[in-house]
Amino acid sequence: MPRVEPRVVVKADLLPAVTILSTAGLLGIPLGWLWSLMAPAEHVRIITAVGDRAPLELESWHRFDDLGIYTVMSIGVGLLIGAVVWLLRERRGPVALIAAAAGSTLASWLGMQIGSAFATAHYKLDSSPALGAVIAQAPVLESSWVLVAAPMATALVYLLLASWNSHDDLGRRLG
Repeated sequence: MPRVEPRVVVKADLLPAVTILSTAGLLGIPLGWLWSLMAPAEHVRIITAVGDRAPLELESWHRFDDLGIYTVMSIGVGLLIGAVVWLLRERRGPVALIAAAAGSTLASWLGMQIGSAFATAHYKLDSSPALGAVIAQAPVLESSWVLVAAPMATALVYLLLASWNSHDDLGRRLG
């Protein structure tokens, strides 16, 4: 009996891929909210009457902390997305992998936008601070390179699970 080679199914996987992408992207909302609660504020002193600010000693390090916390959280979201998408046994393959990576990129971008908005709302000033006052400045994400962390983690988990799979069809078991 001739051996049947498994083929990549694209057309049947497009609608589930859109679902994977959009559902994974929605994880950016809790990601941004949690980051806004966890990221430390930078304490600054008002140095001029027009509101110019100078960071207190060692407080500028929190800019890196904000970035590091978000990167680790994004990697965690990426690992989660990769593992959950692998569990969708009927849709395993390159289409699901691309959708998962795109969805984790969307989640990371959405988390950046929403997290910055939430953080700004947490540290909103009601009135103009006085000269010499020390205030807490909202955490910021100053680099867009953090958008790479989640899709890399997603692809890594998915590809590791695919490489450990012993089935030619990745265990899809369709038809």
